[in-house]
Amino acid sequence: MQKLEFVKLHGAGNDFVVLDSLRGELDGVDLSSLAVRMCDRHFGIGADGLVLVLPSGGARYRMRIFNSDGSEAEMCGNGIRCFARYLCNRGMAGESMTVETLAGVKTVEVVAAAGSEVSFRVNMGVPGLDAEQIPVSGFEGRMISRPLEVDGARFDITCVSMGVPHCVIFVDSTADVPLWQLGPAVETHSAFPRGTNVEFAEVLKRDEVKVRVWERGAGITLACGTGACATVVAGVLNGIMDRKAMVHLPGGDLQIHWQEGGEVYMTGPAEEVFTGTFDI
Repeated sequence: MQKLEFVKLHGAGNDFVVLDSLRGELDGVDLSSLAVRMCDRHFGIGADGLVLVLPSGGARYRMRIFNSDGSEAEMCGNGIRCFARYLCNRGMAGESMTVETLAGVKTVEVVAAAGSEVSFRVNMGVPGLDAEQIPVSGFEGRMISRPLEVDGARFDITCVSMGVPHCVIFVDSTADVPLWQLGPAVETHSAFPRGTNVEFAEVLKRDEVKVRVWERGAGITLACGTGACATVVAGVLNGIMDRKAMVHLPGGDLQIHWQEGGEVYMTGPAEEVFTGTFDI
């Protein structure tokens, strides 16, 4: 029986199993099925996703990420910080690295390191704002506070692509949102041909927002990096938030800065939890 060495990490509570695949040990393995098995919280290791460290032809490294349901995601903000932390802990990267993803090449920098506390700053790229880019069906132009009926209720949605689609809904109180009910209903709505991540956001101040997340392919998670970015972009587009803001998620805080030039930067922690082997 083949044994895989793995490392468990988390970024603001969004947790991942990381596998070193630089030497191609997983050639021929059904990665979707492997992700489902490893991420199972009762019969596996338990995680929101499986991250693979791979060689790249156009960057220092390449990252693939599979959600806990086995679907492959284009990009993951917390996942890429865990990816970087894995490499830094093993002396495989310096203070800056480039990472190839399905959403393009991203640059990750170490911005603070004090003992076990390490923060990373990621250039998340320019957000996609048009319905066709996200994508959203049945709409044209920018998706800023557009009405959508979900399970008989109407919501004003603002949609953003951060390499993956996001639907942001601003509410008076995130505590009152039945996330387990509305999250999957929005994710699988016919308006989103590729599904969507869903953020319910409560603006506390122009530079501070509280967010609860339903992730496409993973369900309720403690944090979502691309979702934090999408929320701030949506807040700016609606005129209710500044371009630089702190995003409070159930698992921790992320600092987001949407620069005037268009690129979004995310800064947040990543921690290694434990290592082990997994029989496949």
